[in-house]
Amino acid sequence: MSSSGAAIRPASHDDLKAVADIYTHYVRHSVITFDETPRSATDWEQLLGSLTVRGLPFLVAELSGAVAGYAYAAPWRPKPAYRYTVEDTIYLAPDATGQGLGTALLGRLIDETVRAGKRRMIAVIADTGGDGTGSDASTALHRRFGFTEAGRLTAVGHKHGRWVDTMLLQRSLPEQDSA
Repeated sequence: MSSSGAAIRPASHDDLKAVADIYTHYVRHSVITFDETPRSATDWEQLLGSLTVRGLPFLVAELSGAVAGYAYAAPWRPKPAYRYTVEDTIYLAPDATGQGLGTALLGRLIDETVRAGKRRMIAVIADTGGDGTGSDASTALHRRFGFTEAGRLTAVGHKHGRWVDTMLLQRSLPEQDSA
């Protein structure tokens, strides 16, 4: 359990419908993801499988028996020299924000990523200019965990009739003790 009262645990096949529903909401109603079409069930299965094979975490937050959010660490880039760097992804059900779930998920995600032997975590956050769509909360969450701004890409996304920047944040991950 976490301080939010949610159970944070590894995602399973049975969680993917709820994960897809959460993500679909943001695809259709926000600019915080640049996807314009929801991912298929097959896409989610492949992602879970790929992360599992790589030893990377895919977590869910379960609240009152239902998946209320998810987080995963995926390879930052496909080139081999990036193998110790991951990008984090965190999404919460729209009715589950403000309850500490993001904090619980990111804390556990960092711990699991360290155990996977990674050294750097990147967050790519759509900067929506304080319009209440979640980018401010995401930035604040990451800053609480020691992420610092590494750069900004201006007007790189266009969705729902507007141009959107992305902010890149990063943090070092402690080396796992070999003892």
